[in-house]
Parts: sequence; C-alpha cells; structure tokens
Amino acid sequence: MENVIEGKIWKYGDDVNTDVIFPGKYTYTISDPSEMAKHALEDLDPDFAENVNAGDIIVGGSNWGNGSSREQAVTCLKEAGVGAIIAKSFARIYYRNCINNALPAITCPDLVDNVEEGDTIAVHLKDGVIRANDREFRFPAFPVSVVEIFNAGGLLPYTRERLARE
Repeated sequence: MENVIEGKIWKYGDDVNTDVIFPGKYTYTISDPSEMAKHALEDLDPDFAENVNAGDIIVGGSNWGNGSSREQAVTCLKEAGVGAIIAKSFARIYYRNCINNALPAITCPDLVDNVEEGDTIAVHLKDGVIRANDREFRFPAFPVSVVEIFNAGGLLPYTRERLARE
C-alpha cells in the first residue's frame, strides 16, 4: 500500500450506516466487487459512484458504518477507488472490516471539522499525519500488524502469506 494517499474529499454526516453505504437491496443479488462499486452510497449521494476517483477520501462524522456487519459496505468503497475513510468515530465492526479489506479507517475529529467537500488532502499513513488546507492533523499510527495487513492487500492475503512462510 502506498504510504501517501492523496485525493479529493467526499464529505458526509453522522450515522451513515452500512445499508446506506451499500444498499441492502443488493446484499444477495450482487457479489461481484466491480458491480458493488456501481451502487456505493447511491441512496445518500447518487453521483458518488460515477464521479469518485482512485485515491479520493471519504470524510464522515460520528459513528460511520453503523448497522450490520456486511463487508460489502467496505468492498464497494474500496472497489470504487476510495483510498481512505476519515471520521470522527467508526462503528467497531465496520472499522475492523476496513482493516481486513486493507482500506485505511482513520479517526481524526479535528480534521472532520476543518475540511470541506472537494478539498484535496494528503494522508501520510506511516507518519500519522494528514495535510489539508495548509494545516497538519495527527492521528495515531497504525500498529505494525495492521500495516502488514494493508501491505498484503487484506487479512486473507496476509494470512495466506504467513501460512506459506511457516
């Protein structure tokens, strides 16, 4: 995974749940990740899937990803090209699903209050720094084990690599 993720902000509010991120009506009808990406956030922002670019960053309020444990709500954003999600807080299972799927989920409330939709920001994963609007915002660096999962492309590839070495 790249150490620096730079992209345009897509900003949303509090309590965006997994049914809004990936509409529940597709849960059992779409399993191809590229098809999932076409429906990412469609009930909240119908323009998102068509206009998001690789590396763009979602900024959310509190409790991002609450609701169900469906991984499709992470898969659709990752497949759409989202480089990271920054929020005031995350639902715990959503946060873990992000790690398992190598999509950085960063808690940084100060940043959320100081950026706007369309701003371009740079997330420096290794340093725990986000640069936005001529300011720096700090977040706790990810543990080495999480960085290894990111670098492997997710928990499953990471586990396969580890088992192959043993």
